[in-house]
Amino acid sequence: MRISTNASKEDLTLSIWKGIKWHPTKDQIEKFIQLQFLLEEWNKTTNLTRLIHGNDYWISQVCDSLWPLTKELQHPNLSYKCIDVGSGCGFPGLALAIALPNANITLLDSSNKKTTFLKEVSKEIGLKTRIQIITERAEITAHNQSFRKNFDYAMARAVAPAAVVAEYLIPFLNSTGQGLIFKGKWTDQEQNNLKRALSTLNAKLKESQKFDLPDNRGVRNVIRIESIGECPNKYPRTVGTPRKKPLGN
Repeated sequence: MRISTNASKEDLTLSIWKGIKWHPTKDQIEKFIQLQFLLEEWNKTTNLTRLIHGNDYWISQVCDSLWPLTKELQHPNLSYKCIDVGSGCGFPGLALAIALPNANITLLDSSNKKTTFLKEVSKEIGLKTRIQIITERAEITAHNQSFRKNFDYAMARAVAPAAVVAEYLIPFLNSTGQGLIFKGKWTDQEQNNLKRALSTLNAKLKESQKFDLPDNRGVRNVIRIESIGECPNKYPRTVGTPRKKPLGN
């Protein structure tokens, strides 16, 4: 299965959409194609990601970003407030902004070159009004009262061990919000560490989900976490501390 920017719209309706039980509109497909083109152009001068061509893009970026939200994709008219922590070149955040037309997405990354790309691409593909981009560390943003306890979903993909990511995400969640930790491998040891960290953060593990990416691209996991009360004000700790001294270890 090969998909490229030259593929017809009909060719794009393939098993990747069936696998996540969602079918994009023509406009959404065009936006994904435009995003791929912009990634390819920017990547010539700025090292953003190697996953930009063919299935590297459509499966390992787009599909991998969307599969954890299969249920949410069935209700595109609902309005969600989401924050993508460590957004990098925009996944999963940009993919969700395309797929969920009423969602408001905050893309958070500490790299100025990446947020410069995110600002340009969000404007180019017509998402600027629904996307906010911040160049800052999560440990700082999560203590800003405009963002703390303000999101339905806080997510991070390929950022850090789960216990570390939990300290970044939990403070952003509103009372009914969920944190989504995207993982490749998921071990019992990491789960035990996460549970101990969540106890400190006044949160719990809601569920874990597993998915086989198409085209033998590997197994993916997403770990859903949620608050069970007020996250202590001291979390997240100062910049760099969550990584150096992970909760739960």
